[in-house]
Parts: sequence; C-alpha cells; structure tokens
Amino acid sequence: MTETASAIQPALEELIRQAAQGEVVHNDDTSMRVLSLNRDPVSDADASAERTGVFTSGIVSTDEGRRIALFFTGRKHAGENLGEVLKRRGTGPGGAPAPPIQMCDALSRNLPKLPEKLEIIVGHCLAHARRRFVEVTPNFPEPCRHVLESLGGVYGHDAQARERGLSPEERLGFHQVHSGPVMEKLHAWLNAQFDERKVEPNSGLGTVISYLLKHWDRLTLFL
Repeated sequence: MTETASAIQPALEELIRQAAQGEVVHNDDTSMRVLSLNRDPVSDADASAERTGVFTSGIVSTDEGRRIALFFTGRKHAGENLGEVLKRRGTGPGGAPAPPIQMCDALSRNLPKLPEKLEIIVGHCLAHARRRFVEVTPNFPEPCRHVLESLGGVYGHDAQARERGLSPEERLGFHQVHSGPVMEKLHAWLNAQFDERKVEPNSGLGTVISYLLKHWDRLTLFL
C-alpha cells in the first residue's frame, strides 16, 4: 500500500493544485470510524485542543464544467482541509484567478482560515435551509408548506435553466427575473412572522425562520 501511495502521490498533488483553481468549491464533513490512524497534532492554532473525532472531508471543485472530488480523512475539519487546498491557488500558469465561490452549510468549521491575499465568496446551501423546515413540518404544517412551496418554485426555475442549457450568466439573469420576486416575497413573509408576533422566536418554527433570516445573503447568493 505504501509503495502504491508513493507512486500516485504526484497525481494527487496535481489534482489538489487544479482543484485549488476552481470557480466553485463545495465542502462538508462526515464522521468516520478508522481503526488505525496516525494522530498528528492539528496544525491550526484554534484547533490545538486534542480532538477525539475523526472526519472525512469531501471537497468538490468545479471549473468550466469539470469537477474534481477530493477526500481527506483525519482530525481536521472541512474548513481546515479546504484552507490547505486553497493555499495552492494561483500557483499554476496565468497567476491568481478571481476569488472562488465556496458553497457549504452554515457550520463555522466549514469556513477556511486563509491568508489575507486569498479571498473567497461564501454561499450557503439552500437545501440545508429547506431541510430544516421539512423536519418541523409535522408540528407547523401550514407555515412550513408556504415556505416549501416557495422554495419549490425556485428549484423549478433552476430545473428549467438546466434543461435549457443556459450559461452561468444566463442562468443568473433567469433566476433574478423569475426567482428574485419569489425570494423577496418569502423574505417579507418570514420577517412578518416575528414582527406581527405570529411565531414565537424560541419555538421550533421560530428557530428555523431565524436560521433563514440570519444567513439570507449567503443563501441567496444565486441571485
């Protein structure tokens, strides 16, 4: 195994370098049980406390329709692993590309800590926000149905954009015209639930509404 790993290491290094140049990067963690692992100290200063958990971080980098998927298993979180990947950004021909878009959920451990010269544009996954409403639907069926139907319209628009084979610029314009008004109305409705005291902020529904409002800008980056 060691000899095989050494032989393919240059290919892995090149995949990491190419992934670092991507236009859009996605990252997330899942817990992982490993029977034997070299537990080197985590290099990140904020993670100096001993971690007992082991994680597999998935990073998918997209550039001009090509995808590179990387997986890292160890004690580092997804944000730390992504930070290590992005340190190689701009190391190839042509110099440093424009800041990439990072798509992830709102967990702080998914965000990389980067040198000042490296920038990212963070967007949060609307599917994670939608899932929160699905989970509380049994207790709040009517308001959750309103939110889910609104988001369903946005997903419908995205499906149309894909079926038409729209370019990223065309897809953005399509969402701005068709999904923008839907999200604007939803935003007003969400605020009204608290402003008009229709929902208790500490309730299950209030918690998921607060999540959506708190991360609204990053959740609507697609607009």
